[in-house]
Amino acid sequence: MAVKIRLMRMGKTKQPTYRVVASDSRSPRNGRFIELLGTYEPRKEPSGININAEKTTKWLQHGAQPTERVQKILEGAGILTGEAAAKTLAAKKATKRPAKQKTMKDAPAAETPTAEAPAEEAATEEAAAE
Repeated sequence: MAVKIRLMRMGKTKQPTYRVVASDSRSPRNGRFIELLGTYEPRKEPSGININAEKTTKWLQHGAQPTERVQKILEGAGILTGEAAAKTLAAKKATKRPAKQKTMKDAPAAETPTAEAPAEEAATEEAAAE
């Protein structure tokens, strides 16, 4: 059984709060979970992070893989550091991703001359003549 440490959405519409849970990777996002590890409240300033470090490190030592967002939360809380962070699947995926290259579609469109441009040129010519 592959165990993931992930976020389970709670709260009202447009006011999310999340539970950090250890769950089977095959169960749905808001479905069954094995153990509640903590909460994450992104709408607070600064974000509210309440995670039980003992339970979380126990699951990480037993092979549970955090999702990318949970990994960032755990690193911010100081639970996941150094070598442990490099061993997660999210970190391995990030190293495999090639750098995104700009294409012609991504580049901003070249500026096209507008009707104001000839008027500006005429104004500069008049100022130079005086």
